[in-house]
Amino acid sequence: MASLSEAVTLPLPRPAQPSVSPIAWLVGPALLLFVIFFVLPFAVMAVLSVLSGNPAQNPNVYVTARHYQRFLGDDLYHDALWSTLRIGIITTLASLLVGYPLAHWMARIKSRLGHALLLMAVIAPMLTGIVVRTFAWMTILQDKGVINTTLIGLGLIEKPLPLMYNEFGTVVALVHIYVPFMVLTLTGVIGRIDERLEQAARNLGASRLRAFLEVTLPLSLPGIFAGSLLVFALSISAYVTPFLMGGTNVLTLPMLIYQQVSSSFNLGFAGALGVILLAVSLVVVIAYNHVLARFSGPEGLT
Repeated sequence: MASLSEAVTLPLPRPAQPSVSPIAWLVGPALLLFVIFFVLPFAVMAVLSVLSGNPAQNPNVYVTARHYQRFLGDDLYHDALWSTLRIGIITTLASLLVGYPLAHWMARIKSRLGHALLLMAVIAPMLTGIVVRTFAWMTILQDKGVINTTLIGLGLIEKPLPLMYNEFGTVVALVHIYVPFMVLTLTGVIGRIDERLEQAARNLGASRLRAFLEVTLPLSLPGIFAGSLLVFALSISAYVTPFLMGGTNVLTLPMLIYQQVSSSFNLGFAGALGVILLAVSLVVVIAYNHVLARFSGPEGLT
């Protein structure tokens, strides 16, 4: 039997070291990038929006709400905010109407070659820059563009149709640019819906339309929400396309923010506009989420 002294000299077990989950190692870099490229810039923008100047250049700055008062006191900025949201909502709805049938077709097509061709047709526009695609639409919709020249040549109209330098031309170009995001998001969700559910509804006497409305459409609501959220966020933050397609007749908050930074160098007011745009966008997104959650049943989209 071991003596008492030998028992005392035995090494004591070390406390277990907390192990870091492999998921944490994978999420860590993404979280770091999110903090550096989103949280930190937004925090700086929010701080500048409540300061009287740039603290890096003027140490005597003070907290003020004049930038937000300027926004509330001028109807020009109200109209720009409403125009931004209106363009975003219309672009999202149009992208959904165009993209959902295409996504359903891609998810249900049996031919691998057909699926590959459809996928390439959707992805191909994304391989071209936004500026190039916008200029392409300018050559189609302008007064001497393809559409107006053809209609005038056929004698169907006497003067060019106002297809450009308005919200119509802006929305058309934005839909063409962002509809692939809607299609790719919806295709994955619809593809995971079991086709036997639709067949069971058809066997129980439901028509093809009713089976789609009561089975496929409710089950695809998470994809509709995700795609709509993505397209809406991209649309309201777009600058190049509204600037080129809308000209001086379309004014959005991103255009005002760019003007305040590039021309006036008013970082405080630009930050206030950015905070207001983000806040209003979050309200719209939350309301949209609640509407879809009500339609999708008790599970909702949580």
